[in-house]
Amino acid sequence: MTDDQKTYVIAGVAAAISLVAWLALVVLPAWKSYWRLRERLIATVLSVYILAAFVLAGAGVGAGVLWYFSDRL
Repeated sequence: MTDDQKTYVIAGVAAAISLVAWLALVVLPAWKSYWRLRERLIATVLSVYILAAFVLAGAGVGAGVLWYFSDRL
C-alpha cells in the first residue's frame, strides 16, 4: 500500500466517522424532537447547516495548522 493510498483510506475513515457522529448527535435528536413529517424534514435540512459549520471549522483549523507549521514540514 502506497502512502497516497494510506492517506485516502485515513481520510475516508475520518469522513465516515464524522458522518456517523453527525447523524447520531445532530440529525437523530432533531428528528425525534418533532412529530409531523414536514417538521422532521425541515429539522433535518437545517441540520445540514450544522454539518457545514463543522466542516468549515475543521478546514479552518487544518489550514491554520498548515500555515503555522508549513516552514517546519
